[in-house]
Amino acid sequence: MEATKLKKSKQRDAILSFLKTRKDHPTADTIYENVRKDIPNISLGTVYRNLALLTDIGEIKKLSFDGTSDRYDAETSPHCHFRCRNCGKVIDVEVDGVLEDILSHAKVPGQIDEQITVFIGTCEQCMDKY
Repeated sequence: MEATKLKKSKQRDAILSFLKTRKDHPTADTIYENVRKDIPNISLGTVYRNLALLTDIGEIKKLSFDGTSDRYDAETSPHCHFRCRNCGKVIDVEVDGVLEDILSHAKVPGQIDEQITVFIGTCEQCMDKY
């Protein structure tokens, strides 16, 4: 389904607007709690349905990590992420030119439709605690 053929939705617009203000890749629960401030009667189910729809039409990306809640990202251009194994924080990582180079040289028996690169380690805040 194309975004241009979708019926306008106040809830979906609020979810997308909220995500576009964030760089911390929030969970559905965080999105729900924040969008609820402007739309008090929105349900968690509505948030999940709209996140699934926005993901399906390519307006956002869903980031899934083993054993943790899915995260959502409004930045849909190819980029890398860093996930802290201690606090769970997920942040964007800039890799100048390397990603495009890797994708252009990848020899796969088919077509690459999506690329997900995640670096896992300890963030600066957690390192400062130890």
